[in-house]
Amino acid sequence: MNTKQLWKNCLMEIEAGISKANFSTWFKNTSIVKEETGVVYIGVPNEFVRDWLINKYHKLITKTIADAFEGMRAVEYMITKTEPIKQDSVLPSETIEKELPLKDLYINPDDNLNPRYRFDSFIVGTFNELAYAAAQAIIESPGTKYNPFFIYGGTGLGKTHLIQAVGNSIKEKYPHKKVHYMTLEKFATDFINSLQSNKANSFKEKYRKYDLLIIDDIQFIGKMEKIQEELFHTFNTFYENNKQIIFSSDKHPNYIPELADRLKSRFAAGMIVDISEPEYESRLAILKVKLNELNIDLGDDLVEYVASSVQGNIRELEGSLNLIVMQYRLKNKPLNLLEVKSLLKNNMRPKRSIAIKDVVKTVSEYYKLEEDSVYEKTRKKEIVRARQVIMYLLREDFNVSYPLIGQKLGGKDHTTVMHSCVKIKEDLKTDAQLMQELEQIRIMFK
Repeated sequence: MNTKQLWKNCLMEIEAGISKANFSTWFKNTSIVKEETGVVYIGVPNEFVRDWLINKYHKLITKTIADAFEGMRAVEYMITKTEPIKQDSVLPSETIEKELPLKDLYINPDDNLNPRYRFDSFIVGTFNELAYAAAQAIIESPGTKYNPFFIYGGTGLGKTHLIQAVGNSIKEKYPHKKVHYMTLEKFATDFINSLQSNKANSFKEKYRKYDLLIIDDIQFIGKMEKIQEELFHTFNTFYENNKQIIFSSDKHPNYIPELADRLKSRFAAGMIVDISEPEYESRLAILKVKLNELNIDLGDDLVEYVASSVQGNIRELEGSLNLIVMQYRLKNKPLNLLEVKSLLKNNMRPKRSIAIKDVVKTVSEYYKLEEDSVYEKTRKKEIVRARQVIMYLLREDFNVSYPLIGQKLGGKDHTTVMHSCVKIKEDLKTDAQLMQELEQIRIMFK
């Protein structure tokens, strides 16, 4: 097999799908070193590139090689000196110059903030009220309250909107403060480039001059020891000088693989809060705000139907609304309920919802407990355990927010709910009986 030609073809595919800057940073000086019984070994110049390719681009690399080489079983990475990528081995630059998405045209080049992300267009509901309240406290007193601020949740739930809105608000309230937003990928790229050009000190000076540093997608840092070390020192400098630092992630820091304990400790010293999927009232409010921005009136019955039917994240909700608005404009007349149902039929994920009281009832029946006992203040071991299982299932299987779970289960604080969910998660790693119990309870929901 001609591994050189294989990698050349793969690089052409990879370059077409990512930005020019990222391609140059992460794929320069890479090659296929060898192939043994279906295992393809990618040679990389250093551990930083290896870690980043594993964390960020492994799926893309694996899929690209598999499409070109049917016998591929796995992809491994090894540090080795390789020849630089030749100019003719990649696509001409003009073929990958793509029109910027509209939202990118609004980004402020000085601080990377999108001025459209503001709190006056941010809908607050049970699903994000804790994150919103913490954000407002930070704006009132940056660097002294909730530092660091760590927000996590699935994609499309408004994390980026919220953390950038904090940045824009602080810019307005404190014009003298220097604010900067970036992704972890950009932080890592800058760090690696500074090492390669022997400008590590200028890297440190660049980032430590800011009064507010916002780093998005921190979950990719897991296996990058050197990046973690640099971030740890950057954070300490910010903290000691009462400068605010904000992180976002798709998961709680305790579940970021191979995250150093000292970073977990730093995150926990501030405020860690999640954003879950919006409940019906919030979905309804989001739709009304969007329609108001578009100056379109679909009618209450249609809006209420969409809010009740599309039970995913905000991005899915907006995507469904865009479908309806596009059809509305094409027809140049109001749509009826049947037309809306038909439009959304193939664009909605299967429903996965259940009433909280039904989860309480099912779990109570399984453990042979009275339903009312779950809501009572008691330290009886069997009741505490059942309540923890209920909280865990509501959060993990049905994506109910921590505050709402606490509210419905006897007015518990959201931190109690978080602790219960973490407890069950940890116990599941070693408790085979608990794992079996949860499997049986889940069957009862079907």
